[in-house]
Amino acid sequence: MLGQALAEKRMGVEYMRKKIIAGNWKMNKTRGEAASFAKDMAQKTIGADVDVVFCVPYTALDAVADAISGTPVVLGAQNMHFEENGAFTGEISPAMLADFAVKYVIIGHSERREYFNETNETVNKKLKTALAHDFTPIICVGESLEQRSLGITFEHIRTQVKIAFNGISATDAAKTIIAYEPIWAIGTGVTATSQQAEEACAAVRQVIREIYGQATADAVCIQYGGSVTADNAAELFNQPNIDGGLVGGASIKSDFEHIIKG
Repeated sequence: MLGQALAEKRMGVEYMRKKIIAGNWKMNKTRGEAASFAKDMAQKTIGADVDVVFCVPYTALDAVADAISGTPVVLGAQNMHFEENGAFTGEISPAMLADFAVKYVIIGHSERREYFNETNETVNKKLKTALAHDFTPIICVGESLEQRSLGITFEHIRTQVKIAFNGISATDAAKTIIAYEPIWAIGTGVTATSQQAEEACAAVRQVIREIYGQATADAVCIQYGGSVTADNAAELFNQPNIDGGLVGGASIKSDFEHIIKG
């Protein structure tokens, strides 16, 4: 099944990674709309054998927190500043997110990199801050269509991962989620094939293996994101190195139930 935790034996050691499906609502839904949708969807996903996260707009954090209270769904944020406080107009701090019982935070989404000038270095700073505040970070990596056509997909991903995890201990690295999202597949309706997604996620795990060793590589959750739908989710998420997904547009529609339940 889609949600079945991956259990394998390597060198006599069994490890398990549970699938995690996170919805990135982006800049969608008013506070009331968000609360209504979250309450309905959370009830529909009770009993699913995957972990579910709603990453909602800042304005809806409190409303969604109330809507999912008592359900297995967990609250996430779409971004966070790396400083604790200060003159950063329009930003939000880790302490502010903690006030809403946020548990997950997306870091370095391609839209943040493209439109708001985020860099590999700021992603690294945010990762350190997220871990210091006991958030589970979802670190986004992925290549553009031009980079894929030039044959430098894996080189690009390696650079993103290595800089993001600079100065991060193996213990902390094992607590993270890495979301591979090919930029050319985000919001375009074009999805990476299961083979392309698996190859890239395997490449991400290989980088973690090189940095930290086999045990940490086995522990890290690696998601796929990019035009995930109810029609393609099961095939994508059943690949050996894909541990669920970071879902964009489909996460704010009724189809999200079918993505979660497989």
